[in-house]
Amino acid sequence: MSGFVLKRVLQAAFVLLVVTLFVSYAVRLTGDPAIMLAQGAGSVTEQDLANIRKGLGLDQPFLVQYGAFLRGLLHGDFGKSFMGGTPVAQLIGDALPATLSLAGLSLLLSVLVSVPLGIQAAIHQGKGTDQFIRIISLVGLSFPNFWLAIMLVLLLSITFPLLPPSGWDGPLSLVMPALTMAIILSATNVRLVRTAMLETLSAQYIMVARAKGLSERIVLYKHALRNCAIPLITYIGLQFGNLIGGIVVVEKVFNWPGLGTLAFDAISGRDYPVLQGTVTVLSLIIVLVNLLVDMAYGLVDPRIRSK
Repeated sequence: MSGFVLKRVLQAAFVLLVVTLFVSYAVRLTGDPAIMLAQGAGSVTEQDLANIRKGLGLDQPFLVQYGAFLRGLLHGDFGKSFMGGTPVAQLIGDALPATLSLAGLSLLLSVLVSVPLGIQAAIHQGKGTDQFIRIISLVGLSFPNFWLAIMLVLLLSITFPLLPPSGWDGPLSLVMPALTMAIILSATNVRLVRTAMLETLSAQYIMVARAKGLSERIVLYKHALRNCAIPLITYIGLQFGNLIGGIVVVEKVFNWPGLGTLAFDAISGRDYPVLQGTVTVLSLIIVLVNLLVDMAYGLVDPRIRSK
C-alpha cells in the first residue's frame, strides 16, 4: 500500500509542477500590470513603465520569475498583490473557506439527491418513474450555470424575496450558490448512478442474493450500491475539478467572496501574484482530491494497489 501511495503522490507533484509552470506563463498573457498601475497618474513615459516593471520584478526573464515563485511557494509565500501590496497568502486564506464551503455543500446536496433518484430510476427501468427522472436530469443538464444562477436570483430574491441575492449576509447566502451547482451536478450524477445500478442489478450475485430471501433494501444498498462504489468514486472525484471550475462563474454572479471572485478580479486588474496563487491553490485542491480518490480505490478494491 505504501508503494501505491508514494507513486500517486509523485504523480500528483508532477502534475502540480506542470500546472504552476503553465499558469505562470499564461498569466503573463493577460496584459501589462504596469499600465494598470500607471492609470490615473497623468502623463506616463515608457521609462516610468520600465521603472514600475522593475519594482515588480517583471524585468527579469520568465524562468527567473518562475523560479522565484517556486521558492516562495515552497515556503507558503505567494508574494504580494500588485494592486494593494497585501500578501497573496492572506487574500487566499480569507477567500478559501468560502469556496470550500460552497463546493462541499454543493457536492453533498448533489450526492444526497442523485443517489436515491438514480437507484429509483434503475429499479423502475422503462417505467413512468424512470422516464420522469431521466427527463428531469436531461433538463438539468441543459442549464448553463450562469443562467441558472440568474434565474434563481430572479425567483428567490426578487419575485419572492426569500434569500439574499449576493454577497455574504449569513448562512442563507450560501443556499442559492450551492443550489445552482447542486442542480447541475445532480443532473449528471443521476444518469451515472442509474447506469451503474442497472449493470450491477443484472449481475449473477444479485440474483443469488435475492434467491436467498434477502430484503430488497439489503440487496440494493449493501450489495448493489457497494459494488457501484468504484465508478461513482471515480466520477465524483473527476467531477470535483469541474465543480471548482464552475464555481468561478457562479461566485462572480453571486458576488461570493471566494477564490473564484478573487481570481476574476485579479484577471481584470492583471494582478499576476494573486492570479498565480489563486489558480495554484485551486489546482492543488483538485490534485489532492484526485489523490484521495486514487487512495480510496486501494481501500475499496485491493487489486488496484498493485497497479
